[in-house]
Amino acid sequence: MKTALTIAGSDSGGGAGIQADLKTFSAHRVFGMSVITAVTAQNTQEVRSVQNIDIPIIKDQIEAVFDDIPVDAVKIGMLSSPEIVEVIAAALRSYQPKHIVLDPVMVSKGGHQLLKKAAMKALKEQMVPLASVLTPNIPEAEVLTNCMIHTEEDMQNACIKLHELGTKAVLLKAGHFSGDPNDLLYDGTTFHWIKGERIITKNTHGTGCTLSSAIAANLAQGFSLLEAVQKAKKYITTAIAHSLELGSGHGPTHHFYDLYQQTEL
Repeated sequence: MKTALTIAGSDSGGGAGIQADLKTFSAHRVFGMSVITAVTAQNTQEVRSVQNIDIPIIKDQIEAVFDDIPVDAVKIGMLSSPEIVEVIAAALRSYQPKHIVLDPVMVSKGGHQLLKKAAMKALKEQMVPLASVLTPNIPEAEVLTNCMIHTEEDMQNACIKLHELGTKAVLLKAGHFSGDPNDLLYDGTTFHWIKGERIITKNTHGTGCTLSSAIAANLAQGFSLLEAVQKAKKYITTAIAHSLELGSGHGPTHHFYDLYQQTEL
């Protein structure tokens, strides 16, 4: 069985972070493992508090996995401090996993700042150059490039700037635009538009985590980057279309919709 490791924060509400990542890995028939960087107290409406995990524990978690279990792909999510970025980057440079999907999580769906400003420089300088693919949304890409993004041409220019930071490829997500969310994949040579369908729902908690985890799972299984992104886009679209009415805020997507349709429980 192929494996994938998520390095991210825990979401007590279950819709994003480590919980969404592990559900996504399982939905893709990939064995999931985790390194928890922070514990958040959150639900569909808000993030109430965040507690970063001690640096030695983060380091030990990474080493415990890599020293024993083959890791076919890594997905990286919430990294809230420079120290956390540094210890993870050092470990990844040492173990050199084949595929690293970096989702530069900055703000929660409810508007809570998850990436401290002090961590931004470390993320750009140490983590982005290690990434097989970087998966920012429009606001995140604007912060990383210090450029506003309003048009498809702006998206292309942003992808070029992001690629220049050192990542092998960029998937710029267009969910914050009006109209259909057509994402843009750039590998340093070629642009690929990944067509999407706008689904009218408030239940989009954890979509970024889920998409990046699906890409990692697909890469672990041996798909090309383009195939991995296309399959992940189809997966998250289905998960959003059948999202769950849980809580009073932004509900979660349905990670196992296809599986539930195939199996009588």
